[in-house]
Amino acid sequence: MMDARAFSSHSDASVAAATTDQNVEQCRSGNNSEATIMEKPRRWHDVFWSGMFVIHLIGFGFVLVVLGLNRFKKKNRLDIDKYTYRFMENQAGLTEDYWPVYAVAGLVGTALGCCWLSLLGSCATLMMKVSVHILTTYLAVISVLSFWAEQVFWGVAFAIGACLQLLYVISVIDRLPFTMLVLQKAVKMVWNLPEVMKVAHAFVLLLLSWMVLWSFGVAGVVASSMGDGGRWWLLVVLSVSLFWTGAVLCNTLHVVVSGIVFLANVHYSKESSSFPTKSLMKSLQYALTTSFGSICYGSLFTAVIRTMRWQIGVYGKSFNHSARDAWELFQSTGVEALVAYDCSGAIMLMGTIFGGLITGTCAGAWAWIKWSNRAFMIGSMSMLMGMMLVGVAMVVVESAVTSIYVCYAEDPLSIHRWDPEFFNQISETLNQRLQHRSKRVSEVLTHNQLDNLVRSNTSV
Repeated sequence: MMDARAFSSHSDASVAAATTDQNVEQCRSGNNSEATIMEKPRRWHDVFWSGMFVIHLIGFGFVLVVLGLNRFKKKNRLDIDKYTYRFMENQAGLTEDYWPVYAVAGLVGTALGCCWLSLLGSCATLMMKVSVHILTTYLAVISVLSFWAEQVFWGVAFAIGACLQLLYVISVIDRLPFTMLVLQKAVKMVWNLPEVMKVAHAFVLLLLSWMVLWSFGVAGVVASSMGDGGRWWLLVVLSVSLFWTGAVLCNTLHVVVSGIVFLANVHYSKESSSFPTKSLMKSLQYALTTSFGSICYGSLFTAVIRTMRWQIGVYGKSFNHSARDAWELFQSTGVEALVAYDCSGAIMLMGTIFGGLITGTCAGAWAWIKWSNRAFMIGSMSMLMGMMLVGVAMVVVESAVTSIYVCYAEDPLSIHRWDPEFFNQISETLNQRLQHRSKRVSEVLTHNQLDNLVRSNTSV
C-alpha cells in the first residue's frame, strides 16, 4: 500500500514539472516573468471532463437530497421504499438520527485540518514524525478493538494495514532524514506566504460545505430500510463521488498554491521584496477556467498518477502533454533520481490516514453507544470525510515540495538564491543518488555479462 503511494507521489512530482523551453528561459530572466507566464493566451483543455464533473455534482447532489429527504422527520416521505422492498431486512430510522454523527465527523476533520495549517510553522517536523511512528500503533489498537467487537473483517484489514505500515517505515528509514529536510523547507516556503494559508482555509470550508449535503444523503442511506448489503453498495458509490470531488478540490488547490510558490521563488530577492502582484487571483482564475478540465480529468487517476496539477496551472497545458514533457524534463536533468529517493508523499499520506482514523474513531465511538450494529458503517464514512478534510491541508505542503523539485530541475539557481545551504544539501544528495544508480547499473551489466559467459561455456 505505502510503496504504491510512494510511487504515486514520485510520479506526481515528476509529471507536475513539465514546461516549455521558451517559458523557462523567459521565467529565468526575472523580468516580466509574471506577464510571460500568466498573461500568455491559453486554450481550454479537457473541456469534456469539466462538463462531466459538473454533471456529476448536479446529479449526485439531486440523489443525495432525495435520499436524505426520504427519511427526514418522516419515514419513507418520498415513497421510494417500494423500489427496495427486496432488500428490506432492517428496521428503518430517520435521517436526523444519524446526521449529527456526521456533523461531529465534519467538525473533527475540519479542526484537524485547520490545526495542521496553523501548526505548520512551529512544529511541522514533530507532527510528521508522529504521523510516521504512531500510525502503526493506532492501526494495531483499532484492529484489536475490531476483533473485540467481533468485526473480523475490519480487524484483519487494520492488522494488515499496521503490518504494511511498519514494513514500509523500516524499508525507508534511511530516506527519512532527507525527506524531513525537504518537508521542513517546503513548510518554511508556504509559511512565509500568507496568500497560501488564506486560500487553503477557503478550500477547507468549500469541501466542508459539500460534505454537509453529502452526509445528509449518507445519513438517509444509513437510516433506510435496506439491508446491510444494499446499504454498503450504495455507500461505496457515494464514497467514490466524494473521493472524486475531494480530489478535484485538492488538485485545484495544488494548482493555485504551486503557482504562487513557484512565482515567489522565481522572484525571490534578499535585497527587495519582488513578489508578483495579483499572483493569487491569476492562479485561481486559470485553475477554475482553462485548466479545470485537465484537473478533473487528472483527478480520476489520482491513485495511479497524481495529475498534472502544477504545470497545468502555470503553463496551461493539457493532461497528456504535461505527462510527456514532465518525464523528459526530470530525466534530462537527473532530478528523477532525487524524486524517487524522496518519500514525502508517503509521509503526508500517513498524516492523512491518521487524521481520518481519529475522525472515524470519534464518530464510530458515538455510534457504537447508540447503534452498535451500524457503528462501523458510520465510522468508515466518517473516516473518509476526515481524510478528505485533512488531505486539503496536506496539499499545501505537497504543492511546495513539488515546486521545489520543479524549480531545481528548471533553474537550480532559484533555489540557491532562496536558501544556499539547502541548495548545497539537495545537490549533494542528488550526486549521491546518481552515483548509486550508476553503480547499480554497472553491477547489473556485469552480472548479465557473467551469466551470458556461463551460458556460452555450458553450451560448448
